[in-house]
Amino acid sequence: MGMVTPRSVLRYETWTLQPDREPDAEPVLYAMECAVDGETSPASEDFTEPQNWVLRHCGQNPSHHTYREIITRPWRAWRQT
Repeated sequence: MGMVTPRSVLRYETWTLQPDREPDAEPVLYAMECAVDGETSPASEDFTEPQNWVLRHCGQNPSHHTYREIITRPWRAWRQT
C-alpha cells in the first residue's frame, strides 16, 4: 500500500451578516414568554398583540410579574468579493 499524505487547501473569505431587509424577507415577529410558567404569547408582526397577552396573562395570574421578549428577526449572510 502506498503512502498517503494529507493535503489541505485553505481559502479565507470575508463574509457579511446583517438583518434581512429585502422586500421578500420574512417578517420580524414578536412574542412574550412568562418567566414563571413558560407560557408564550402567539408571535405577531405587531408588538401590541404580545403586550396585550402579557396584560391578560398577569391579570389571570397575579403573581406572574416577569416576562421575556422574544424577537425573531431574519438575517442574511453573503460572501464579499
